[in-house]
Amino acid sequence: MILLVFILGLFIGSFLNVCIYRIPVGKSIVFPPSSCGSCDHRLNFIDMIPFVGYFIFRGKCRYCKASYSIQYPMIELLNGVIYALLFYRYGFSLLTVLYGIISSLLIVISMIDLKTQTIPDGLNIFGVIITVILGIYLFRGNYLTHLFGFLFGFLLFLVIAMITNAMGGGDIKLMGVLGLLFGLTGIVFVTMMSFIYGAIISIMLIATKKATRKDYIPFGPFIAIAALTYMLYGNELLSIYFNIFL
Repeated sequence: MILLVFILGLFIGSFLNVCIYRIPVGKSIVFPPSSCGSCDHRLNFIDMIPFVGYFIFRGKCRYCKASYSIQYPMIELLNGVIYALLFYRYGFSLLTVLYGIISSLLIVISMIDLKTQTIPDGLNIFGVIITVILGIYLFRGNYLTHLFGFLFGFLLFLVIAMITNAMGGGDIKLMGVLGLLFGLTGIVFVTMMSFIYGAIISIMLIATKKATRKDYIPFGPFIAIAALTYMLYGNELLSIYFNIFL
């Protein structure tokens, strides 16, 4: 079953690549069907076999031989691995479905943020809608902590943005979405981890001279990595923290 879930993740990852390419330029993610970006030849099922297809065709279009970015199989693989890990942890459950959808959303958000330094409002709105629809059942008896999580994530990053001018509106809204999803404890964890990840990666980029102190580094991917950490290992890490410091 984990293998089947992994394969499902690969196929959905292929769709995520479409979203990453089309959403920033305002194109529909449904129509027209996928085609080669170089020769515009419409792709069929064989052309779009996730992950392995890239290597079968040596990363090139079958029709015009134009090269494809390694991003495509990597996004598919990443989504498949995350789905498999979520299923291994939570099994057949509505929470697995919700976390799977949000994980895929975070991948799209991260890639678009890296490419354009923006997070489209539509993606955050989609996250809110999915979280509310499934959360009505999942969060029964805990609605207040999820509401407080939303307020904490949104307002904290709003204040940070006003003081430092280092956060964009998309980051603020994304933290609100994740606060609604994880609740108060979860969003505090995500906040702390996002800054830790951001500091570590930023220092590495500066140390390797791939960025300078003046360069703008999108924060959305750090939030996404922190959120994925919470989904997969949040309870264990919080338990370790409380056992050590409390």
